[in-house]
Amino acid sequence: MDEEYDVIVLGTGLKECILSGLLSVDGLKVLHMDRNDYYGGESTSLNLVQLWKKFRGSDNPPSNLGSSRDYNVDMMPKFIMANGGLVRVLIHTDVTKYLYFKAVDGSFVYSKGKVHKVPATDMEALKSPLMGIFEKRRARKFFIYVQAYNENDPKTHEGMDLTRVTTREFIAKFGLDDNTMDFIGHALALYRDDHYLDEPALDTVKRVKLYEESLARFGGGSPYIYPLYGLGELPQAFARLSAVYGGTYMLNKPECKVEFDEEGKVLGVTSEGETAKCKKVVCDPSYLPNKVRKVGKVARAIAIMSHPIPNTNDSHSVQIILPQKQLGRRSDMYVFCSSYSHNVAPKGKFIAFVSTEAETDHPETELKPGIDLLGPVDEIFFDIYDRYEPVNEPSLDNCFVSTSYDPTTHFESTVVDVLNMYTMITGKVGMKVLEFWSTDISTCRF
Repeated sequence: MDEEYDVIVLGTGLKECILSGLLSVDGLKVLHMDRNDYYGGESTSLNLVQLWKKFRGSDNPPSNLGSSRDYNVDMMPKFIMANGGLVRVLIHTDVTKYLYFKAVDGSFVYSKGKVHKVPATDMEALKSPLMGIFEKRRARKFFIYVQAYNENDPKTHEGMDLTRVTTREFIAKFGLDDNTMDFIGHALALYRDDHYLDEPALDTVKRVKLYEESLARFGGGSPYIYPLYGLGELPQAFARLSAVYGGTYMLNKPECKVEFDEEGKVLGVTSEGETAKCKKVVCDPSYLPNKVRKVGKVARAIAIMSHPIPNTNDSHSVQIILPQKQLGRRSDMYVFCSSYSHNVAPKGKFIAFVSTEAETDHPETELKPGIDLLGPVDEIFFDIYDRYEPVNEPSLDNCFVSTSYDPTTHFESTVVDVLNMYTMITGKVGMKVLEFWSTDISTCRF
């Protein structure tokens, strides 16, 4: 390989494929390599035989589950916020032409042992069984304030500077109790723990507004959309985008060893005795294990079922958030369910996932509160995997390493990581660019 590339991307996980697409669109010369012979890396989707091989060590799933190829089981199950970062990236890059989406039926929260629909507007707050009559009125005032809030219009601030007021103080001004604060912070603002309470309230308000705006896109039961045939479609769509703009792909390349010069800067990548030269390397943590540190573990259960999750209005696709306080844990638990209505399972079959930041080495015990919500399951698999984050200084070695996927069931943190890396690689401000991208979701195909 005599050519020199601007960037070599290692791994075809979603983050790496988005970056490959964005950098190719920017006119950079990109080579994309993967040791696997399939797209998606850690964020791929598996058919039933592949799922059995991964978790049971055999490739003979029971025949009563239906055809293997009717299954697309996500290994990093997440929904897409309809007005969120990933939709903006999809539309900005025109990747929407390669994908079809369907709205997600429901968004729920676990409170006091029961599952409830997440109220996201002043009218929903008045109907919600999560709150008593007086609390509903207080919550309605909170939602009206958030809906009207405009960062650039002081008249909508009602004398509060949300860059100085903490979320705890802000919510206290409306007299809301701990349970209401819990579902606002975890099920609407989508925080993973309670650190946000002592941070400036502006971020909380922006997050709740994003939820409301995403919900308003469809006027349905949730703010989320999800691609037909599962998330494995996303990395392939961005790979196509990169190829259209001149990106080169090489799958099934063993080893992929990153080479450095005497100063510790990237020189290129060697595979099968050949070295491709480059100025920068983008990769997932598995390609540069000496430049990352372990920051936690994710515990996960994958269940195949023949019914929707009980108490979710027979939703064929649904998210349930179990806030940490409700479970006496340090972090939230997430339930994600998709089904044959999104073409990820045969007719009549549902795929449910329960995931959380692991606090023990016993996923079966730890995930029990989420699993108990599922009802009877046909099959269940347990998994636990390590999470890593980079510790290198990219300006010194020209290596840009993504952070492992967290247990959340939405893509907001994923997009933040991708755009931060994009900014470091190109010098363009990814997050700022995002604010001005079109968010006309009509280009998404439903």
